[in-house]
Amino acid sequence: MKALIVDDDRVLADVLAFTLRREGFQVVQAFDGEMALQRWADEEPDLVVLDVNLPRLDGFAVCRHIRERSDTPILLLTVRNEEDDIVRGLELGADDYITKPFSPRQLVARALAVLRRARRAPLPAQRQAGQLMLDLSRRELRFADGEAVALTPLEARLMDYLVLNAGHVLTAEAIIDHVWGPEGGDRDMVRQLVRRLRTKIALASGTEANTPPFIETVPGLGYGLVVEDRV
Repeated sequence: MKALIVDDDRVLADVLAFTLRREGFQVVQAFDGEMALQRWADEEPDLVVLDVNLPRLDGFAVCRHIRERSDTPILLLTVRNEEDDIVRGLELGADDYITKPFSPRQLVARALAVLRRARRAPLPAQRQAGQLMLDLSRRELRFADGEAVALTPLEARLMDYLVLNAGHVLTAEAIIDHVWGPEGGDRDMVRQLVRRLRTKIALASGTEANTPPFIETVPGLGYGLVVEDRV
């Protein structure tokens, strides 16, 4: 198993490398955004541990470039627990994030959780609920014969779970466990993910956000997919 660690703080990068090597990873390092993309292309790592604040090319640009070309799991490192940075990273397709400072044990747990999710058995090519069509192989969402809307890996994973359980309410805890695993995710991340999915469903269906609601919030319980068969 190979990990690419990208951080311009070389002391921290060496600590991260030591931590992952101790867990059996082969580790390669990069210290700026352009070097990260070159190492990613050359080494084809199984996991990218990516700092947001990088010289030459920031972590968001690196994340976007990788995600446009590959499903390589990406674990973002953020200096501050700022919601805008976290939301932006997840929207670009990062699989999870961890806020500095963190313990080596926490890093290993989050990295292994991301890899476990990536290794899950291949999902069916398509799922359907009413006129919503989810193409998992392309990570695209359609409504009837409308235009396809691209989803991030996390959005596709949640949409798949909602479609499989259409008409039923899923608790936030069940969603966290399914989408991120027990070591990652929280209620705020669920709310952000649901909000982004609602926007993309509205885009696919040609309606205003939440009209019809499709993903319903049930206060005190969780979320459920409302299926409406309409022409």
